Amino acid sequence: MRKESLHRVPACSVPSSLQTPRRPRTVKRSRFHIHPIVLTDLARESRSRFYDKVLSLHEDLKIPVVNPLLAFTLIKRLQSDWRNVVHSLEATENIRALKDGYEKVEQDLPAFEDLEGAARALMRLQDVYMLNVKGLAQGVFQRVTGSSITDLYSPRQLFSLTADDCFQVGKVAYDTGDYYHAIPWLEEAVSLFRRSYGEWKTEDEASLEDALDYLAFACYQVGNVSCALSLSREFLVYSPDNKRMARNVLKYERLLAENGHLMAAETAIQRPNVPHLQTRDTYEGLCQTLGSQPTHYQIPSLYCSYETNSSPYLLLQPARKEVIHLRPLVALYHDFVSDEEAQKIRELAEPWLQRSVVASGEKQLQVEYRISKSAWLKDTVDPVLVTLDRRIAALTGLDIQPPYAEYLQVVNYGIGGHYEPHFDHATSPSSPLYKMKSGNRVATLMIYLSSVEAGGATAFIYGNFSVPVVKNAALFWWNLHRSGEGDDDTLHAGCPVLVGDKWVANKWIHEYGQEFRRPCSTNPED
Repeated sequence: MRKESLHRVPACSVPSSLQTPRRPRTVKRSRFHIHPIVLTDLARESRSRFYDKVLSLHEDLKIPVVNPLLAFTLIKRLQSDWRNVVHSLEATENIRALKDGYEKVEQDLPAFEDLEGAARALMRLQDVYMLNVKGLAQGVFQRVTGSSITDLYSPRQLFSLTADDCFQVGKVAYDTGDYYHAIPWLEEAVSLFRRSYGEWKTEDEASLEDALDYLAFACYQVGNVSCALSLSREFLVYSPDNKRMARNVLKYERLLAENGHLMAAETAIQRPNVPHLQTRDTYEGLCQTLGSQPTHYQIPSLYCSYETNSSPYLLLQPARKEVIHLRPLVALYHDFVSDEEAQKIRELAEPWLQRSVVASGEKQLQVEYRISKSAWLKDTVDPVLVTLDRRIAALTGLDIQPPYAEYLQVVNYGIGGHYEPHFDHATSPSSPLYKMKSGNRVATLMIYLSSVEAGGATAFIYGNFSVPVVKNAALFWWNLHRSGEGDDDTLHAGCPVLVGDKWVANKWIHEYGQEFRRPCSTNPED
């Protein structure tokens, strides 16, 4: 089990008698007086630059954006940058027409919550896959452990983040008091702003002064007063008339004078705790394998076979079965659906996709530990679903007609999409599953409807293995023992999608109706 990664910073105790330095105000871009003719040229230049940026990000509307860095910046260009261009002082030429055009499409553009979600997705990928922030800003996906650097994914085309992009990610973390994530992103923003200082971009929301301001206060909040003082002094070089920052400098200097013996000490910024996730280290360690099981083919009891399950339906085209694990018993059925069937199922579900929810007591809630969109499809929607149900019934030997099984759930995991460790079966008598009056979920069949370039594996926490995304394959396991008790070894998770667009279809089968198809056993361990 790996150790938590920590940011090391000098420690400094903060006397309660000292007034807290003022935190940064809302970012407001400073503007100076420019001649109207120059404004017209700047407006034309900024609009052209903005158009070229968006065009370079997403030229084909039919192809999904699979690179999370590209996805974040595309959302940011459409949510934040475009608004900044439209409402800037430079947009004097045809300003009314420009704003009218923006207002017509504004409701169809990403909202701030989309930008915030994309930023959190990058932080999630940073955590789970131990990615280096500086590398991400340069467009590379590198895991850094000590002095070792591993390339997890090599994009065909490098796409780097701007200083303002990094600032926005850091600010999302900063606004929630998450300085563990805020500080490295703000540090990268400061570094990039320094390199481009003097280059003025209309679409940017922040500046070097803003990044220094936020980073200084974040450093103070975690006890790194020396760093806060240094950054604040640098801020005053660029904005010497800022009285708030001048007062902060005096307070930092007083702090260090009173606690000079602590300047050489170190403290660690702990990663934010997740109370509901007690298996985080194991979960993330399994995700980092990307589904690779180096010893899998060295275990004789794991095998591959052609399966008919004594069903006439499968005689001419047996299922290609690969036993992945024995306890819990997990099998992968290769080429369970065709490319055409997978595409059809995605097309049927797409218009109905909504943010996925989870059961909490008797309610269905949206939660941060499940980020995806899902839709439910009845078998009457299309003949493809009827054929799929027949195939599932033949393979499993179970009754999958309602109410003994649920409708097909189709799920799409976009940028950083994931589902933290959970059980498919109900673990509480108050679960909404029992309202179906067909018992608990006895089995799960999950079909991979797409491939991904990296990440997105299915990790079984207590089984200590993970399964990569295999396009058109179906993963099957039993959620309940034959006694009807839940199998704790089926605790599993959908790892965050590092690069790609992951689609799956779930078929959940209930215990009622299966009494003579999967009878009880005399062995209590079955």
